[in-house]
Amino acid sequence: MHLAAPQHQQAPTANPSRRWDRLRRRLVAACFRRLLDVTDRQLCRPGHLPVRGIHRVLVCRPNHRLGNTVLITPLLAEIETLYPGAEIDVVSGGNVGEQLFVERFHVRRVYSLPRKVARHLWATVKLLRQLRRDTYDLAIDASIDSQSGRLLLAIVKARFKLGYPDERGPMASAWSDVPRPEHLAKRSVFLLRTAYAQQVSRPCPPLNLHLQETEKHNGREVLRAILGGDEQATCPHMVVGVFANATGAKRYSSDWWRQFIGDLEARQPHVRIVNLLAEHGECQLDERHASYYTRDPRRLAAVIACMDAFISADCGVMHLAAATGTPTLGLFSTSSPAKYGPYGGGNAAIDTRDKSMAEVVAAADDWLKRTATTPHHDGETGRQA
Repeated sequence: MHLAAPQHQQAPTANPSRRWDRLRRRLVAACFRRLLDVTDRQLCRPGHLPVRGIHRVLVCRPNHRLGNTVLITPLLAEIETLYPGAEIDVVSGGNVGEQLFVERFHVRRVYSLPRKVARHLWATVKLLRQLRRDTYDLAIDASIDSQSGRLLLAIVKARFKLGYPDERGPMASAWSDVPRPEHLAKRSVFLLRTAYAQQVSRPCPPLNLHLQETEKHNGREVLRAILGGDEQATCPHMVVGVFANATGAKRYSSDWWRQFIGDLEARQPHVRIVNLLAEHGECQLDERHASYYTRDPRRLAAVIACMDAFISADCGVMHLAAATGTPTLGLFSTSSPAKYGPYGGGNAAIDTRDKSMAEVVAAADDWLKRTATTPHHDGETGRQA
């Protein structure tokens, strides 16, 4: 039997939302073209970023999505490694950055841009004025083709400004012979390393939330209660978290997940599934599975960190799970695993397009067997703290 298609409606030929987004981008580009061109000429060239003297750093990633915010954690780690005496400010979208980076020692402040700028103009103006009052040694636009990120780079005062140049701009030739990596999380790290005045050859840092021991302890206690502490202690299982939600075409139907989990449990009878509920709080799997619900991303991460493995479609929670250190398997039906898949450690991705259900389950089963042989059990409710 072939894999059931992800549950989504076929997009109409003329999507009003996308049409408005394209129009908005053209209007912004037209209104701020001169400013954007000036900023493009100010960008740091490869090899021109000094090794010393960088103490105040600003990272611009004004996006409210959980996954896009988690994906800048390798960049933060690289800044902390190259400039261990530096202090970092972050511009994020919504309040997700404040929640994720609250425990990060080098992060001084997270500026949270409103998700709907047009509805919160005064709050946005106040935030931009705060940014203008500070002077940075280095400001980084951590994304590619983000007009909001590039406008922030234009507004702030910094000795060095770093970002991928406009392919049609005057700085494009300086970067044309430097092919960027495909994975989204690695691009900003590569950008920083290429601009850095010394060569860096170590592997790209993994996603990492820097969970505290108290958070992991609380996660273990919650997971033990969910699974039933006495039973888990006397008959340990492999605890696998499942998140059965995603946005748009990346989402698999509830029927797809029920069949996938049923077939996987038939192959792996010792596996205990924990259903992690989406923000809407509705259960998309069978009620027989243990479940956990929270709207706090760090609490969710703390519980996932105590599991043996995690499986989901390509979504923000998948990136969150990978950032806890728990081996994470991403299922991809439309997006690119090379660009968005969890990398490093025991992480893996399966491109489910043109695969039958049996093939997907077999691949997941093989991955779980490899994961189970990795020495990360604590003998109680999943991974070591």
